[in-house]
Amino acid sequence: MKISEASEVSGVSARSLRHYEDEGLIVPGRFSNGFRDYCQSTIDRVLVIRSLLESGLPVRLIRELLPRLTDASDVGTDAVCAEFLHEVQSYRDRLAARTAILNDQRAALDAYLREIRRADL
Repeated sequence: MKISEASEVSGVSARSLRHYEDEGLIVPGRFSNGFRDYCQSTIDRVLVIRSLLESGLPVRLIRELLPRLTDASDVGTDAVCAEFLHEVQSYRDRLAARTAILNDQRAALDAYLREIRRADL
């Protein structure tokens, strides 16, 4: 399918699809006229990429992680290097720290709103 169709099917803009290609995350086929040709497996990969990006994982780590996610033969093997695991765990820990800060901020806002409501009564 052409890029416009792939964009519609995946919910990812054509610009993002081109960016994923530039970053080496996807490799669409090409029609004889040079236009990109997206197959279903590429669309499936785009959906995984989008999900990982939405979770905040940087493209650099996604590039390393994708082959491990899409190649079932590597899953659960010792092929995952310790340095990569350390980077992913560090990223997860940073996310957990940011989540804790946001939860504290939400709790403070909730307390403030409760106080305001009590004062209005």
